[in-house]
Amino acid sequence: MQITEIFSSQLPVGEKLTIKKGRFEPKERKPDTKRISIVSGTHGDELEGQYVIYLLSSWLRENTDTISGIVDLYPAVNALGIDTITRGFPIYEVDLNRAFPGSNHDYLPGQLVHALAEDVKGSDIAIDIHSSNIFLKEIPQIRINKEFSPSTLPLAKKLNCDFIWIHDAVTVLEATFSHTMNEMGTKTLVVEMGVGMTLTQVYGKQLLSGILNLMKSEGIISTDEEFEQREPFSSEVGDVFYINSPSAGLFVQSITHCAIIKKGDVIGTIVDPLSGKIHDTLYAPSGGILFTLREFPVVYEGSLIARIFGESHENN
Repeated sequence: MQITEIFSSQLPVGEKLTIKKGRFEPKERKPDTKRISIVSGTHGDELEGQYVIYLLSSWLRENTDTISGIVDLYPAVNALGIDTITRGFPIYEVDLNRAFPGSNHDYLPGQLVHALAEDVKGSDIAIDIHSSNIFLKEIPQIRINKEFSPSTLPLAKKLNCDFIWIHDAVTVLEATFSHTMNEMGTKTLVVEMGVGMTLTQVYGKQLLSGILNLMKSEGIISTDEEFEQREPFSSEVGDVFYINSPSAGLFVQSITHCAIIKKGDVIGTIVDPLSGKIHDTLYAPSGGILFTLREFPVVYEGSLIARIFGESHENN
């Protein structure tokens, strides 16, 4: 593997910010050689993607003879955020995934994201791996913009994830890595899984199988090995239901994350430790799969508790 710098900048007190990538490539390139870029660490509190990239790098090191395409790995885009356990870019308090496409003449976060986009540009496929935040736990899922779904949905189905969420375009999404790269012609998928500041090993291994399966189908690796490919749920054929807390307190789970539930099942309760009373009991508005569940128990009125992918509204 070849390791190179894609961006560097001098910082105060003699320090230097450096963003690196690792590249695996075949011994001989052909005109039709494909390239895939795997990106993670855009948010400093999201570490699941770093574990996936570690697993993928290890697999490629042990199977160099199978490599027939270019694989670029960007494990720590927001290196400063990871070092300081900060979601955004420190000092500037900027969410890097709301700063694209940036430019060479932008402020420091804008320069960094511009360098990343320019380096990934030209890839056939890009996978942008995110964790949830520290508050929510997500099953392995792929989120794609409806505008780009004709080209990205077939790829998403090969990634061995449990759910594909196709959403309509929202203005803020235009400032994300995935929207920027799709506009540049790189088919880009966003993976969301696990919990912030945590490594969920079973999810990491699940996504590794999916990435290898996708790479094999696209001719980026050549191997007889078979990789798991789950049949995902898709928001094309159902609705996403949100459950928000009606009051402040502690959220106590009554159901397991990723469970298949029925309409009316108890999701959990909001309790008051001081009075010993239950403020509210939360019920499932639909049957389906509980793909998001509150992990951090302290909640306020309006806090997101859960998301369910289930039957359409017409059937409820």
